[in-house]
Amino acid sequence: MAAAESDREVPSALCTEFLNFSVKDTASKWLQVTDLYKEVYHHLARYVPKIYCLGPNLNPQSEDLLAQMLLQAPLEWYLCGEDPSTGLAKLEQNNQPSQLCGHVFKVGEPTYSCRECAADPTCVLCMQCFLGSVHKEHRYRMTTSGGGGFCDCGDTEAWKKGPYCQKHEPNISDSCQEDPLAHLSTDMIARCYNVFSVVLKYAVDMLTWDKEDELPPGLDDTYYCMLFNDEVHTYEQVIYTLQKAVNCTQKEAVSFATTVDRDGRKSVRFGDFAFCELAKSVIVRNTSRQSKPLRVQVMHSSVVAHQCFALKALHWLGHVIGYSDALRRILCQVGLERGPEGENSSLFHSIKKILRFWDGGDFDSGMSFYLRPLTLILSPLAQARMLITEENLMTTIIRTFVDHLRHRDLQGRFQFERYTAQQAFKFRRVQSLIGDLKYVLISRPTEWSDQLREKFLEGLDTFLELLKCMQGMDPVVRQVGQHIEMEPEWEAAFTLQMKLTHIISMIQEWCATDERVLIEAYKKCLTALTHCHSGFADGEQPITLSMCGHSVDTIRYCVSQEKVSIHLPVSRLLAGLHVLLSKMEVAYRFPEQLPLSELSPPMLIEHPLRCLVLCAQVHAGMWRRNGFSLVNQIYYYHNVKCRVEMFDKDLIMLQAGASMMDPNHFLMIVLSRFELYHIFSSAECRKRYNRENANKDVVQQNNTLTEEMLHLIMMVVGERFESGIGQVEGCDEIKREILHQLCIRPMAHSELVKALPENENKETGMERVIDCVASFKKPGVTGRGLYELRPECAKQFNLYFHHYSRADQSKAEEAQRKLKRQNGEDTALPPPVLPPFCPLFASLVNILQCDVLLGMLGAVLQWAVEPSAGHWSESMLQRVLHLIGMALLEEQQQLENSSEDNDVYFNFTLKMSRPGEAPSNTASVLALLENLQNAPHLEVHEDMIRWLLKTVAGIKTLRERSASTSTVTASGSRACDKDKAERKRKAEMARLRREKVMAQMSEMQRHFINENKELFQQSLEELDASTSTSLDHSPASPDAALACVGPRRSRPREKRQVVTCILCQEEQEIRADGKAMVLAAFVQRSTVMSKNRTRPPHDPKRYDPLFMHPDLSFGTHTGSCGHIMHSHCWQRYFEAVQAKEQRRQQRLRVHTSYDVGNGEFLCPLCECLSNTVIPLSNDSLLLSSCEQPGLGQWLKTSGQQIKAMHSAHRKLQPVSEYWNAEHCVKGTHMFPSNPYSSTIKEMLTTFGSATYKVGLKVHPNEQDPRIPIMCWSSCAYTIQSIERLLVDEKKPLFGSLPCRQDDCLSSLARFGSACWTAACQPTVQGHFIRLLAALIPDPQVEASPCILDVDMLHLLVSVVLSYGSVHSQDSSGLSVDAVQLHLFHLITVAHMVQILLTSGPEEVTMEQESGECDIIVFCMIFLNKLVCVCDDSSLPEVGSGWHLWRCVKTGILPYLRGAALFFHHLHGVPAPPELHGQYNVLCGYLSLPSNLLQLFHESLSHTHHFPRESNSLIDLPDDYIPKEQLCPKSGGDKSRAPTLCLVCGSMLCSQSYCCQTELEGEDVGACTAHTFACGAGVGIFLRVRESQVLFLAGKTKGCFYAPPYLDDYGETDQGLRRGNPLHLCHERYRKIQKLWRQHSITEEIGHAQEANQTLVGIDWQHL
Repeated sequence: MAAAESDREVPSALCTEFLNFSVKDTASKWLQVTDLYKEVYHHLARYVPKIYCLGPNLNPQSEDLLAQMLLQAPLEWYLCGEDPSTGLAKLEQNNQPSQLCGHVFKVGEPTYSCRECAADPTCVLCMQCFLGSVHKEHRYRMTTSGGGGFCDCGDTEAWKKGPYCQKHEPNISDSCQEDPLAHLSTDMIARCYNVFSVVLKYAVDMLTWDKEDELPPGLDDTYYCMLFNDEVHTYEQVIYTLQKAVNCTQKEAVSFATTVDRDGRKSVRFGDFAFCELAKSVIVRNTSRQSKPLRVQVMHSSVVAHQCFALKALHWLGHVIGYSDALRRILCQVGLERGPEGENSSLFHSIKKILRFWDGGDFDSGMSFYLRPLTLILSPLAQARMLITEENLMTTIIRTFVDHLRHRDLQGRFQFERYTAQQAFKFRRVQSLIGDLKYVLISRPTEWSDQLREKFLEGLDTFLELLKCMQGMDPVVRQVGQHIEMEPEWEAAFTLQMKLTHIISMIQEWCATDERVLIEAYKKCLTALTHCHSGFADGEQPITLSMCGHSVDTIRYCVSQEKVSIHLPVSRLLAGLHVLLSKMEVAYRFPEQLPLSELSPPMLIEHPLRCLVLCAQVHAGMWRRNGFSLVNQIYYYHNVKCRVEMFDKDLIMLQAGASMMDPNHFLMIVLSRFELYHIFSSAECRKRYNRENANKDVVQQNNTLTEEMLHLIMMVVGERFESGIGQVEGCDEIKREILHQLCIRPMAHSELVKALPENENKETGMERVIDCVASFKKPGVTGRGLYELRPECAKQFNLYFHHYSRADQSKAEEAQRKLKRQNGEDTALPPPVLPPFCPLFASLVNILQCDVLLGMLGAVLQWAVEPSAGHWSESMLQRVLHLIGMALLEEQQQLENSSEDNDVYFNFTLKMSRPGEAPSNTASVLALLENLQNAPHLEVHEDMIRWLLKTVAGIKTLRERSASTSTVTASGSRACDKDKAERKRKAEMARLRREKVMAQMSEMQRHFINENKELFQQSLEELDASTSTSLDHSPASPDAALACVGPRRSRPREKRQVVTCILCQEEQEIRADGKAMVLAAFVQRSTVMSKNRTRPPHDPKRYDPLFMHPDLSFGTHTGSCGHIMHSHCWQRYFEAVQAKEQRRQQRLRVHTSYDVGNGEFLCPLCECLSNTVIPLSNDSLLLSSCEQPGLGQWLKTSGQQIKAMHSAHRKLQPVSEYWNAEHCVKGTHMFPSNPYSSTIKEMLTTFGSATYKVGLKVHPNEQDPRIPIMCWSSCAYTIQSIERLLVDEKKPLFGSLPCRQDDCLSSLARFGSACWTAACQPTVQGHFIRLLAALIPDPQVEASPCILDVDMLHLLVSVVLSYGSVHSQDSSGLSVDAVQLHLFHLITVAHMVQILLTSGPEEVTMEQESGECDIIVFCMIFLNKLVCVCDDSSLPEVGSGWHLWRCVKTGILPYLRGAALFFHHLHGVPAPPELHGQYNVLCGYLSLPSNLLQLFHESLSHTHHFPRESNSLIDLPDDYIPKEQLCPKSGGDKSRAPTLCLVCGSMLCSQSYCCQTELEGEDVGACTAHTFACGAGVGIFLRVRESQVLFLAGKTKGCFYAPPYLDDYGETDQGLRRGNPLHLCHERYRKIQKLWRQHSITEEIGHAQEANQTLVGIDWQHL
């Protein structure tokens, strides 16, 4: 009865009934009955329980087959009236395809929206329609669907242009749209109507059936425990719970959880009621501890069976209507038909019941057939109009939303403080209603009807009720004395505010399209605001303020003592509507219809002003004890996500109120709210800071408040770039935003987008204006493209831009001053010229010349004249100077724009020149400026003050119109000369200072040299010695040729090699008998050069790696960071790392970027991942002899030696007695003692074991005879990979390698020549015998490989390095150089045979090079001899001698280059400088003749042509188009995370439980499993839907890497968050390819994980 029982078979009784069943007879019977519902229900009741849900494990394949034959086939036969195969084909043939696509989006499926043509962001295209549309060439947005929704291709109202793709393009010949039902007969329409009605009713009835415990009569008592999906619990929680509840394995639990996530529900237990109820109780108990429990129901098996078929029936309907658009229309009519219960009883409304019943399930797949035709009836625009006018949807949505927010305070405002976790969850769910409201309002009307106006204004009333509940919510009171005990809840209120931001903006946009609606909305909003003010008096007392001869009545209110709220949506909506009155000119054309005369400006500005004062006091540090909740609220208040409908609207409301007030009254109210009135209203205010007993904290707070107040005045007067406030265009505001962001620093496109507010379409409008203010700088291989401000736009910079934070302002100021200094200009940052105000706000400029402001400016300037007090700030003075500059520019602009007959009413220069009245007789503002001009403590402001005085002089000149032109010119020239003289004086002083500093530095250098003469003399001597040494190592004569192999090998003079340990910093000479020095290294398996990725993996216990196949299916690569250590220092370091990791595992239980258990560690210096060390050694020990026999004599001698070794190996059984004197034969002798010290021998064993362990994936075994083979193979493979890398990068063979790779190759080659000393010598000799037998047949060696199955470079390296074990016992006097040359010649000839046997026919005609005629003759002779010794059928088609020579020369070049690298690093012979790319010089360096065929004096199935081409990553398309991939284990569903292997091109389903496989006894994801099959444990993948590159190494290491796809702005878009079109950057893709070819993927992962510890915690094995 458990869930783990085996799959059931189809019952035999059902099989018998299936054989006797007739589809045609059943359909004919249905055609004759009058009550089709009864007959179909009777048929379903009979067969459905027999097909579905008969056991614990469902069998979908057999169920679908039986359902098709017994249930769906009769419905199709009845529908068509004939055989469905014929009837449906006729329907499809006569079908006129709908111009509407209607494709249903699945979860994670890519969608596309055109930024230029879409009516709103909800208008999207599927991939097929997008690729066939004109929008592919436009600015489009890519996103991934969350499931649900439809393709809008063909909807003419959804697109401004290009509504059709090529597939859905209407036929031009069909000018009139014919009714698709006209092609159907009346009987056909009636049958369709009947079938659709029955199936839809059945589906709705069964999917809303909630009586799972009621059993129909005559059924068995069997039940299912059904588990439903939700939005709370994770995969891991469900899997763990199922393992406990139904006693299943983890694999089965994963399968259950995957099905629940995909289908919405899954049966997890089958049996009687008590058995299933027990599982339900366990699941509920285990999942109810942290949150609400999983939804589980025990359902009767028949109910489950019918619900399963109901889902299948919905899919069937969706399939059937695809044959004809006429069937689609009939289905729409059936769905919209009202039932017998009347209104809201149609099947359309029954969908709500299904969605409620399946709450939390992913039900789009089952419902798509139905929602699609209903949604396609109306366009989005028509839907919005209909839903508002006929259904009053706007009012309904808002009321429903308000009803769910029931917690209110005594004043009726929302209260979120007492929300429980369950209530917070419901609040998140109900926020989806706001999305519905946004969908209704997203398309603005172009024509208004009276009904639409009525319903919209009714909805606005309801919306104002919502805003009134938000007005003043979450008030705060300043904490005094002690810190707040508990942070109050603030996030819910701001979440609501952010959700409503676009709704408020869209309501204003709707009002802007109709004057009548705007006027009525303004009245309603003003009424709502008046109601809010009348209810929140808070006991405010009236007071009178007097200052500078002006007085005003206001109320007593202190922000620092009373309640204040940051949430004022009603006031802000009114501010937005007030701007629209000016923008639409309604205030000028219909003033009688507006209540402007009834407005109370102090009431309008009161609450926004309080909010701004609150921000100022927080900046002043007065609210520290209120905790971080208030700080966060202030942050979001100014943040780009909220500021449009919060901070900006508060500022606009202040501007609106101030424009209707006396400016002196406005400023006095501002001073009062800032709690600064008592400072500036005092008669002795200019001397108030002389008191020494003032509280420093209070003084500092007042200084900050004064700075903030002056900044507020700047913003009220200077922020005019909102259309309706200033006379600007709509794009000017966004230009100004971009300009000021770029004044901080050059920015990337994404940074600018984040800094700009988005509209409801998620657009910023930046692309339309960015080119006007910025120039784009393209990125390189790294980094991203940057926008830089155009120089001519710098003059528009405003230091006190209202959207700057304090940090932004400081950065911008520093950047602009630096720019001015570079250009040789004054560092003054004057205010920019501002556009004029609109008439409704024109009076705001009078603030700049009112008496109260002049008094405040004079007070601050007077404080600055007396710096000794220290109770003012430079920032305060800077703001005052900026305000004066704004006033002067305003006056100058009015003078320049005015005619001679028109007097300018703004005269700031006159007022700033007047001194104060008696009795104080204070100095004028102008006089104070002149006093400050030369103040030594204000040097930083000197340029700004000079600019102000110069501007004053210019304005006076403009006003003196009667003066002669010569006088004006003279005064201007004098001022210009004065400026030039001042700049010249400063430049001269700077030059003198530089000369003085340089003289001091020169004197210090001479003094140091005199004191350290001996040291300098010693350095010169060492330099001379090194120069002479390098000359000694050079060739004896210019004509001497360098050779790296053979008796003529160049022998560099022996020199001491001294290195420094990076751990102990001690120097050590590298000697064979000295302390071992080691090189940190990383050994890894590799398939980078593989030519056959389908070769099955070898059995590591039985695999013989002696001969490498030419396909290089896998190899072992060794890399190094190049850092050297003592062996004992490294051992201590590694032991410390092991101990540390043991403690870490006990403490934290987390992964690290390296696996100590596998011998991994990080280099102590560069933290490069390593897993072993290579011992360093000097040049190999060589024996020389004068007698150097030829090839024939050497072959004879070698044959005798091999026979002797065969004999010795056969006779000797114990290893220790192999070479006893009594068994010695001619040609052998006792091998000398090991020349290496014990520490070096230990390190030889260490590196050999590590290479063996990693290369074969086995446990360490120091006695395994394959250890030296794996070391030789690793050396050869590393050389081959480096040689290919140099070719691909078009670099020379020598001199271009980094030091770390050069040192690694030298250490590898010399280790290979010494590793035989640490192994069993007879074993190594046996390897040599077998290797040589591949070249020279040996009857005593069995199973020698075919010459075409051996990679010759691997053979060369192995045979040369293994010869040391033979030579150590050789008494014949042969030198190693001679033997190496003979071996090299033999293997070269063998490789030429490979090339000739695998060369293809001649493809093109090549011109012969002069001097190569003899070589061509040799080619033909050589080939003829091959024909004599080979079967004719095995040879390729014979081409010309010229073609054969080119094949040989081209094919052998990689081998020769690899051999040159090997012998160069083995013997240390320097490379000739002319080697780069010259074939003849390369042959000379290798002691080879230029005509390689001169070396020749004496079964073909799967071949590899030479030279082998370098492997590369797959080619990617230039345009990024996310591919769709079916998940192989999810019943045909599309993969949610398709991932492309960049090595082989395989498409995988990643990061999904459904596609996990077992690897080495552990469940791993598809990508992890693929890395071991394709890349020997290393993989490079492109996550298609995220545009993200994934690096994997093994099961526990991975990182994400920047993808090669960039948008037009030079930036990546990982996760497709911005959705810009992406294009392939070939340079970045080549960089990824270079990392792969260099075997640096694992190293890159290690560095990434060390830099970002969050990567370590990711379960990479599940990807």
